[in-house]
Parts: sequence; C-alpha cells; structure tokens
Amino acid sequence: MSQLSDSDSSEDDARPSFGGFGKRSLMGGGDSGGGDPDNGEPHSKFIKTNTGAKGSVSSAKVSKMMEKMGYKAGTGLGKFGQGRVEIVEASNQRGRRGLGLHLDGLEAKDIEWNFEEEEVIMEEAVEWCLPCDVPVPTLEEMIAWKRIGPKKREIDDEDTFCSPNILRLILGSKSVFDQLEPEEMRRARTRSNPYETIRGAFFLNRAAMKMANMDALLDFMFTTPKSPEGHKTVGPNELLYFADVCAGPGGFSEYVLWRKKGDTKGFGFTLRGGNDFKVEDFFAGPSEMFEPHYGEGGLDGDGDIFRPANQEAFTKFVLENTDGKGVHFVMADGGFSVEGQENIQEILSKQLYLCQFLVALSILREGGHFVCKLFDLFTPFSVGLVYLMYQAFQKIAIIKPVTSRPANSERYIVCKWKKGDIEPILQYMRNINQDLCVYMGATSKQDVNEIVPLETLTGNEEFFNYILKSNDLLGRNQIIGLKKIQVFAQNVDLYEERQADVRADCLRRWQVPDEVRKAPPRADPSRKFAELIGDESKDYYEHAPTLLTHETLSHVKSVYDYMCAVMGEGHRFYILGLGKAHVFKWDGRGKCRWTKLEENLRLELPPDTLLEVEDVQELKGEGRGQRRQRTIRAIDALFLCGIDVRNKHYKERFEKLQKFVKAIRKRTRSDLAPVTVPTVFKLEDIEHIFDRLEMKIVKGCAGKPRLCYCTEDGNYFHPHGIYFIKTVKDPWMMALSRSANRKYWYNTANRESSFECRLDCIASVRDCKMNSLQWLWEKGVKVHDSQEERNPDKLSRDDVMNHIVRLMK
Repeated sequence: MSQLSDSDSSEDDARPSFGGFGKRSLMGGGDSGGGDPDNGEPHSKFIKTNTGAKGSVSSAKVSKMMEKMGYKAGTGLGKFGQGRVEIVEASNQRGRRGLGLHLDGLEAKDIEWNFEEEEVIMEEAVEWCLPCDVPVPTLEEMIAWKRIGPKKREIDDEDTFCSPNILRLILGSKSVFDQLEPEEMRRARTRSNPYETIRGAFFLNRAAMKMANMDALLDFMFTTPKSPEGHKTVGPNELLYFADVCAGPGGFSEYVLWRKKGDTKGFGFTLRGGNDFKVEDFFAGPSEMFEPHYGEGGLDGDGDIFRPANQEAFTKFVLENTDGKGVHFVMADGGFSVEGQENIQEILSKQLYLCQFLVALSILREGGHFVCKLFDLFTPFSVGLVYLMYQAFQKIAIIKPVTSRPANSERYIVCKWKKGDIEPILQYMRNINQDLCVYMGATSKQDVNEIVPLETLTGNEEFFNYILKSNDLLGRNQIIGLKKIQVFAQNVDLYEERQADVRADCLRRWQVPDEVRKAPPRADPSRKFAELIGDESKDYYEHAPTLLTHETLSHVKSVYDYMCAVMGEGHRFYILGLGKAHVFKWDGRGKCRWTKLEENLRLELPPDTLLEVEDVQELKGEGRGQRRQRTIRAIDALFLCGIDVRNKHYKERFEKLQKFVKAIRKRTRSDLAPVTVPTVFKLEDIEHIFDRLEMKIVKGCAGKPRLCYCTEDGNYFHPHGIYFIKTVKDPWMMALSRSANRKYWYNTANRESSFECRLDCIASVRDCKMNSLQWLWEKGVKVHDSQEERNPDKLSRDDVMNHIVRLMK
C-alpha cells in the first residue's frame, strides 16, 4: 500500500468514499423529500422536471388509438382484460439502464427530494474541544499502552465512539451504489451537491478551495497566524513558513502562495510518481517560493512518508532552512484508492494518519498549527491518535468544510498552537510506526490495535463526548448526502438550482475572486518593464556612482546618511523576472534592450520582479578542493512579485529583498545559480568590513596570496571596492543629538529638524542611485595590513577612517 498525495483522490473515484459522514446538516429533518399523497399537494412542488409539448401530443394520439381498440384505463390488453397493464414494467432507475434491469436499492418509489426542507449552510462554525489538562506521560508509560492483536478487517462492531444506529446506516448506505455505473454516480453527485460548482475557481484543483474554505472558516489562522494572546506571530519582514505533506499535485500550497503574494516559503513532501507536485501548474501563486523534497536523497528520493529515513531527512531539511525553528503550519491531505474496501478505509489508512501526524510534530515550531485530512474515526487506534494530538496542542477540532462533498467520509483535524513539551509523544509515534512497517504487510496476521487505553479515551469525559458528538453529527449528515445522491441517480431530471448563488456567496465569504483559471501569458520583457515603471524616467538606470577620492570624500557630510557594502569584480545589471525560468537582463545603458540570461546562468524568479544585481564569482575551500561558484548578488529591489518598493526607505527595501531572496533560494536545485544579498553595514561601522578581509591562496594566482572578502556563509570573493548608498534624501541629513543621545533628521535648507523620519526624508531607489559613491580598491589602495604598496595619491583605509572619526566628533 502506498499513499497518494492527491487531495481529491478519495473524492473523485467512481464512487464516493463511503463509511464516513458529513459535517453540516443538509436537511432540517428526515431523509425523504416526497409530497404527501393524502394532502393533495402535487409532486411538482418537490421535483424539478423538463416536460416537452411534443411528448404530450404523441401521448394523446396513442390514447385515442388504444380506445378504438377497446382499451380501458386500468385494465390489461386482451378480450377479457386479462393481460399486463404495462407491456414492459419500466424501471424507476432513470439512468442508462436497459429495459427490465432491476437493481436493489435503486428501484425504490421515493424518487423525489424536498428542496424546501433542505438547509444549505453558508456561515460555518467550528466547535473546539476543551483544552487537555492532562500532562504528557513519559515514553515508557505510553509504550505500555500499546496493544498488539489479530489484524482486523471489519468495522461493523466499532460503535464505542459513535451511535450503533449511525454506524449501521452509514455502512448500509454503501451497498446501494455498488452496481451503479461510475458516470451515473458522478452525474448524480454533481447535480445533488449545492457546493459542487465552487470547484477549484482559478486554482489548480478543488483542494485549493478546501484550503481557502478552511482558512477563512478558522479566521485565517494558517495564512495570518496569531498567538493565544492575539498577536501576529510573523513580523512584516519575516517569512511565513509552511509544509505541505502528502498533498500533490499541490492545491493547498498554491492557495497559500496566492494568499501571501510572495511573503511565504513552502516545503513539499509527497510520493513521487503520478501524484507528484505539479509546480509548473501553480498559476495563481509564485511557485518559485515552493520547494519539493522527497526525503532521503532529496530530489532523487521516493517521497514515501512511511519510511523513517524519509521522515528524518525531510525534518532535517526543513529545520536547516527555517533557522532551526520549524514551520509555522503544516497541511496534510494524504489518501489512496480503497475501491471495493470503502468501509474499512479507516483501518487501511491508519499508518498514513500516524505518519502525517508524526512529520507535522517533527517540523512544527512551538505555537504552530496543523490541519490534516482524515476519514472515519471509529476505531480505538484512530481515536487514540487524535488523543495524542489533543495532548500535543492547546486546542483541537474536527471539521468538515462545505467544500468537502457531503456523501463521503472525509473530515479534517485542526490542531492549534503546538505545545513545547511533546517530545515523548513524538518518540512514541516513531515507535508505533516501526511496528506498523512490519504489521501492515499483506502476510502479517498481527496489528497495532490500540495505542491509548480504551479506559483513558472514554474516561476523559470532555474528549470522549466531543468525539462521540462529532461522529454522530457527521454520520447523520453523510447518510443524508448518500440518500440525496440515490434520489438524484434515480431521477435524472432533478437538479440543484441553488449552486450558482451558493458559489458566489462562498467565494465572497472566503475572500476569493470569482475568476476563471488561465495560464499566465508570456509577456515581452520590454513591454513588461514599461508597464512596471510607468512614466518614471529611465535616466538613473545608467547613472554611474561618483568615484570616491581625496576630493570627493568631502561629499560625505554625515556618517549616518550612508550604508555601505563590498562590491565584487563582476559587472552590474538589472534582471527582470517574468515567472519560472523566464528571466531577462539589461545593463541599464542606452536603449532598453532586455536579453535572455546566458545558458550557464540559470535563475527562476516570480513574475513582475525587477532587481539590480551584480554577478560575482565566489570561492569555496582552499587548495585542491577549492571550487568556484557563480553567484547573483541582489543589490537593490524595485519590484518584488509585482509589489512596487521603489519609494520605500532603503532599510525597508533591503529587508524585503532579504526575505525575498531567502524565499526563492532552493538548496535542492544545484542547476540554479544561488541568489544572495550582500551584507550591508552602516558607514559608522565600516571597520567591520576590514575585519572580513583576508589574504588567501587562490587558484590561477601563481601561489601568491590575494585579497579576499569573506561572506557570512563561509565563501569568499575578490573585492573590487565599497559601494556607498545614501539613504537620506537631500536637503535632509542625519545627525546625533548629544543631549538626547538620539539620531534626528535635519533639513539643511530651512534648518528644520525632526526625531521622526518623514516621507520627504526617505531616499527612493532613484535618489539612492543618483547619490551613490564608489570607492575602487585599485593598485596602490591599501585596505589590509598585509598589503605593502600604498599610493598616497589614492584613497586608502586610513584616509577614510580618519574622515569618519572627524565627522563623529
């Protein structure tokens, strides 16, 4: 058995996934919708039909012909009326059936549905289970809970956590559809579900809309997470990290990427093959911020979540790429085909449930959230897993969003605010998975049947009553959904005329535009550039920084006005991203001619991204193990994922640029050139740059040491000089108030001063570029003690440092 990661796999089979229930009430009462023949109400009140006039005329002609032959209504043909009243008794099944075919359960007379008594819920509500006040047991205590016994392959007697009658009706409803043709089943389901036409909107699939539905239902707790005190847990210049587990082709992720518009980074873990992530089809959100990983072997792994080695490798990868903290939330949507075994889907899915929980707990940061698709929750094993999550999080809930079809067994567990002391639970889940890797084999006759004692599950009154109530409610609703499909399968003239209104209302509530899905057009780079910058003059794009010399050093009147960064020996240019590998460059000179990046420089950038960059050859290691790496260093940002940042303060622009670069960096993609940002220092802290300079033996230099600048990640490159960025707009400058020990802004034209940074103090991208300075480290410029040659006519380190000291006095 292998898990599929298609979130719709359990719903889009030929038959619904029976053996579960729905969340919402579809009807106010009863499961029948026919009119009462005793009260004289016509059936047309309850049945939507299409009757043509042509059929009525034909029927009248036939009646007259029969009367001439001596036929009387209610009698059979023949001399004494002894024949059949109907020549061939018509089947009540209205689908593609031959005459005379009889199907038990689909030949009933109740082929009407009372739409007026049916309730279609728009404003969904979540009922949370009361928090767990039981401390987490030790690993030894929990291992003693585990019960191994004979493998079970029936669920008929699992009524501890639901009403026996509900369980019986759910399991019995399935048999009605066993012989129904797949196409008839799909048509009846599509016509009967009020929420069916919501579909995927402009997203990849229906799964994306399920996530949009749940996110809105839960007050956007995933895309805008908050602490228990109500504070946002992701700062304005921080990335929202998430993981998508067993969820190919990736509808959940596409929704999150669309909602966050480039302010997020996602990690995907799913089974390789036909249900892999289809990142190339993420049209709604920037797929460049999403990185699939398949466990052991990275991109070459198999993505099997059951394998402990894959779990460990994915956990390590996520933690390394989130600064060791983990993700803010995890989504899991695993399922696999259980055709012919729908009633024991829960038993077959037990290891999938467990492993999704296990991976989520491994990579979630403290305070993080989790949502995972489940099916039935009748067995002690499944309920035991929910109980462990009940102990691991501050709050849990079982929900069935309206986007989940009412007739299937699907529901979702939502876990809010992971606790910080759950390591024993994590270890216990790993222990259980080791057993299941053995027992879930086809030849094994044993299985893990219990992981939490039954007396513990039933003894916790709040938890037990919550599961019981949830199972009964969802069970009743699923029975109603199944009955409705049965009626619609019998009567092909029935249809749900509320679907259009329901779709419009739901999309409005979930804050999703009612748009059609379409592939993004491949824009012309010159046209796109003109569209982005609008009427702005292009004069500053080709402006060269002023060279810093003994004479121009006097331009620096305040050390607090400037930021500085080391330049490499590569050339500068602008890059324009149009999505995926459609990236173009322009050197900023002359006519605006955008050309495709050369073949040996591969990048992937989100659409409508415009950056100024430099091409740097970075070095790793020394001696024979030394390697060269072509790196793109982003110096400044103009547009990020279509967002105009040109007029923001340089510090804010740079923080957004840092976040952007962190999101698009894919360590699994060795074919992509790494994109980094330089370390930027305040001019008053320029000595930190000199501290990073070293003399190193570099290949191709005949064994002579060369001056190198060491980066934060341990690489180094040959420095070409320092770039000075003036972040304060003329005529303003920054100064330090000695009395208040605070920096303030001073207007040199009208002598106005302010402790607050006003909008007219902020230097835009254009201002920074036009007032930039460049200190070239040519031959004779001494910046390191190991350099012996110094030309007094050229600006050296001591000259610059002396000027800075004078300004700070």
